[in-house]
Amino acid sequence: MKNICVYCASSSKIDSKYVDSAKKLGHLLAENSMQLVYGGGSVGLMGILADSVLEKGGKVTGIIPQFMVEAEWHHEGLTELVLTETMHERKEKMASMSDAAVALPGGCGTLEELLEVITWKQLGIYKNPIIIVNVDGYYNHLLAQFRQAADELFMRPQHLDMWTVVETADQVIEAIRNSKPVHEDLRQYAKI
Repeated sequence: MKNICVYCASSSKIDSKYVDSAKKLGHLLAENSMQLVYGGGSVGLMGILADSVLEKGGKVTGIIPQFMVEAEWHHEGLTELVLTETMHERKEKMASMSDAAVALPGGCGTLEELLEVITWKQLGIYKNPIIIVNVDGYYNHLLAQFRQAADELFMRPQHLDMWTVVETADQVIEAIRNSKPVHEDLRQYAKI
């Protein structure tokens, strides 16, 4: 695994436990020679994550729409900054450039990115590991919703194996390395 896409919050008003998790993950990525691919922002967990990779000598590629650069939301100290026209193009580039996707806690944008990459995995478009970092139970309600969707056959119960849930950033690297394919033909398997 070389390029790790991380989805996370842009809020700068969140609890320090989430900040600590982002810093730890950034350090671990750099220490394991993994390049960060993320949304290119300079604030919140996004900025903290990027800075923590850079401070350990790691590489960071930010992918951000032009309108966000015009609003000066981008990080100016990255290894590489890739500009896109749209949010859709941004998400596609982030996924296509990655060998795994990781979701730290975040708001609507993070949730939307995570759900899209899970959907892409269900359809066989994205075949790489997906790791959900459930810091202090942050994702418990979402995970319960997934369980209900499987229980009521909106998706197969086996689809719950499309991602791995960990509790801390310390567990992310091992989870990525130990991830196994859900099914050889996910697209065929998507039908219920």
